[in-house]
Amino acid sequence: MLNFKRIVRFAGIVFLGVLIASFVFFQKISKFSSTPCDPAGQAIKVNIKSGQNLSEISDNLQKKGIIKNSFFFKIIVRYQESAKKLKAGEYMLSASKTPLQILSILTKGTVKLYKLTLPEGLNIKEIAQLVEKAGFGTTGDFILLAESKTFAGSLGISQSTLEGYLYPETYFFPKNMSQKQIINTMVTAFNSIYTEQFKKQTIDMGFTIHEIVTLASIIEKETGTAKERPIISSVFHNRLRKGMRLESDPTVIYGIKDFNGNITRKDLRTWTPYNTYKIKALPPGPIANPGKMSIQAALYPAKTDFIFFVSKKDTTHKFSKTIKEHNKAVRKYQLNR
Repeated sequence: MLNFKRIVRFAGIVFLGVLIASFVFFQKISKFSSTPCDPAGQAIKVNIKSGQNLSEISDNLQKKGIIKNSFFFKIIVRYQESAKKLKAGEYMLSASKTPLQILSILTKGTVKLYKLTLPEGLNIKEIAQLVEKAGFGTTGDFILLAESKTFAGSLGISQSTLEGYLYPETYFFPKNMSQKQIINTMVTAFNSIYTEQFKKQTIDMGFTIHEIVTLASIIEKETGTAKERPIISSVFHNRLRKGMRLESDPTVIYGIKDFNGNITRKDLRTWTPYNTYKIKALPPGPIANPGKMSIQAALYPAKTDFIFFVSKKDTTHKFSKTIKEHNKAVRKYQLNR
């Protein structure tokens, strides 16, 4: 017969051994989870592809030196019940972070972001070039989207294109951001700055939002010094009120297909819907995408009697009330007479 006491003693030893081993293993896991693989490690690019399983992700992290032990990392992930929460994307990960911190980044989807800066006053084609340069698809695809009346309508813009509504700003997008999402973000930014106060002022002035954005785009292209925006706006408002042509070179340029950089007398005499030397009104739509300051200037022009201005070739302008004053300014600043 078996000795019952010996069995109990052996079982106790085995249990104690398992308990000690479990404790040691737990300590190792705990230390692993809170200890960086390399405190001096630099951030490197890591791609987590859609459909990758936990083993593939863990092995890749170990291979790149982000973590020391892929097996331990998998245990942490499963313990945290995070295996299905890992998000695909492009990440900048560093071995200087603990495995728990890395797991947090992967579950939150804190992917690498790419900077896209859009200066004020660019048109759709110029923005499309910057979008392609930043790595978000092709220029052609962007233009097709931005000039699609259907797509504009889906974003709440009832115009034939999104010219004027792609708000100039510095944006940060993940690599897999689609052009539709990028454009949607730009239009959302526009909507956020065109406040209820702006909308009320638009109505009070007797304009539509589209007309104000169109005027703001002209102000944007004509302005070299920020403080002059409200004054330039006053000139255009005064001209519209008097039924005068706006006579703005940037509008003429916008209407020229394949403009070569030199505006000519022939260009000024050639009729297009955007040639404000020919039409006695605003052009049919914006010629660029204006910033908030130009929109504000269009809504709140300075109170002046100016109806002319000419460049002083130093980013500022000389403003005049009469054609006689204007011609004198032209001779001085443009003809050096």
